[in-house]
Amino acid sequence: MNVASQSVVAEAAFEPMIQIDMEIKAFLSAWFHCDHISTYLARVISHNRTDSVLHSNLFSSALNELLEVTFRTRHPAGGFVCRVSRHGKTDRVELIFPCTPEERQFYKDALLHVGAPEARERYRNSLSEDLVPSREVVLFELAIDYNATLRLGKEADAGAITLVVDLPLEGQAN
Repeated sequence: MNVASQSVVAEAAFEPMIQIDMEIKAFLSAWFHCDHISTYLARVISHNRTDSVLHSNLFSSALNELLEVTFRTRHPAGGFVCRVSRHGKTDRVELIFPCTPEERQFYKDALLHVGAPEARERYRNSLSEDLVPSREVVLFELAIDYNATLRLGKEADAGAITLVVDLPLEGQAN
């Protein structure tokens, strides 16, 4: 499992690929936006991977989970940005979205838990307990099942948060 403090590829090494900007209100207007955006972006960025179908499926699944986490924001105004960049075999997703101070604290705490030594055990226990995966469980899933590196990026402004997720999907067999 990767945690931001253990392995973050330098910012400058990532090449921008695609970005979607929209008002959070438009994004939050329909749950299916999560699936449509993740499917579209996965197809766009997977065309030149060794196994483009597998990469597209893995990326779409991971991104859909991240978008669903974003969809649960309680902040009804502001901008939403989904940016994808690449460095070698790693795709980086940056989600910038409005959030409350309580949500910001949730993400800080959740990322500490994801990086903790007992993260794998906590994740396994939550799988049998949660009928609907919580935002924290989704973050555990990305770190453990997708070997993702998660961290908070620079704050866009006081009312927004940047969630950065590095996904080393090329060559994964799951």
